[in-house]
Amino acid sequence: MGYNELIPGLPEEVARECLIRVGFDQLPTVRRISRQWKAEVESPAYNRLRKAEGLARPALALVQARRELAEAGPADKQSSAGGGPGNSYRMVLLDPAEGRWTPLPEVAGASGSLPLFCQVAAVDGGVEGRKRLVVVGGWDPETWAPTDSVLVYDFLTGAWRRGAAMPGPRRSFFACAAVGGKVFVAGGHDEEKNALRSALAYDPDADAWAALPDMAEERDEPRGLCVGGKFLVVGGYPTPAQGRFVGSAEWFDPATSTWSAVQEGFVDDGACPRTCSAAPEAGDRMYMLRDGHLVARHGAISSAPAAWRPVAPVPEDARTAAVVSVIPDGRVVVIGSDCHGGDQTVYTLREEAGKPASWARAPAPPEFSGHVQAACLLEI
Repeated sequence: MGYNELIPGLPEEVARECLIRVGFDQLPTVRRISRQWKAEVESPAYNRLRKAEGLARPALALVQARRELAEAGPADKQSSAGGGPGNSYRMVLLDPAEGRWTPLPEVAGASGSLPLFCQVAAVDGGVEGRKRLVVVGGWDPETWAPTDSVLVYDFLTGAWRRGAAMPGPRRSFFACAAVGGKVFVAGGHDEEKNALRSALAYDPDADAWAALPDMAEERDEPRGLCVGGKFLVVGGYPTPAQGRFVGSAEWFDPATSTWSAVQEGFVDDGACPRTCSAAPEAGDRMYMLRDGHLVARHGAISSAPAAWRPVAPVPEDARTAAVVSVIPDGRVVVIGSDCHGGDQTVYTLREEAGKPASWARAPAPPEFSGHVQAACLLEI
């Protein structure tokens, strides 16, 4: 047996086939077995092989209330026994194809909770193309004060680390999305409830923030998406409007560092854009919920008018929706409940030409039925 064999007694290509089938939750352990295994799973070829063999799977990263506190709802300020806010959130991964739910390790801290109303984005980066989750901003779970915190979860190490704090005013309810290995943030409001036009980008490899040009409009509570390699910011409202959403949108091109306007009426005036979701593949396809229906459109960042078309009514026990996402095989995933604070249910739908759209229901297990306050799609 050679000392440098990946698995003693097995040809290298067979050993490599075994290693690429390791589950994502076992990677931290695999890295500690030997120097050879650590080098293998950290190499760029490792991820390429997993994808080539069809082993990379889409998953939804969900910032979800722990079950024992799920009934309180995301905005209920009931106190815990210790006198602080009663909500506590953790990161959970959902494989929508298999219905598999996996909690990630808790963050360090007295509460062990992720910030309330935080945003999450998934990025690839580094020489080895390692996958990470970046949690940005939100409110301190003990004091309910806005925070500038950044938390980064590395799937190879299986651990959280603190990132560089988000600069500028401590903002809440901002647009956020990952584009090209960076996390983009725009809009929201400051601690005085003033809507913001400013935007930032976070590079997790350098652990550094960079200021971007301001948007054309103030946008509080906008929706951030990655569409065609650009950062799309949908809706929101200016300071004087206070909750009266506008239907406009604008997008940032990282290649030119410029903002461009999308046509007026991108969504209906007055419509909250929270459920807007973009398909991960090329094609400029988007979905959102409107009046209890799933609707779709093409041409997300085109200046030409594009209409939303109805796809299917959403089942009543998911119409109070927290998440709408599109996975690479074309299915739309909706996670919601029948009322605020209700148990979450997962539905998936696949559009097929000439066939009526139908939903497949998958109730969440009891321990994963808490409110979902933020989500993003990743491939692991």
